Amino acid sequence: MTEIKFLGTTSTGGSCPTAFETDTEYLIQGAMVTDPCVLEQIARRGNGIPDHETVVAVPKALAKFLPQEGA
Repeated sequence: MTEIKFLGTTSTGGSCPTAFETDTEYLIQGAMVTDPCVLEQIARRGNGIPDHETVVAVPKALAKFLPQEGA
């Protein structure tokens, strides 16, 4: 079983957005982006958005909970 560590949240209601960490990755809980214009712009930047991926909106304030590279 993968161990998940809570890093922090900017939510006052306990739902989202929230940051978590495992040994190999960060897990971000946020609102799913559904705006077709935004998704189209993101899809054009690479190879599209694969069916197994999604785009979530995360407030910049949540970044303070993510460890700095090399720190």
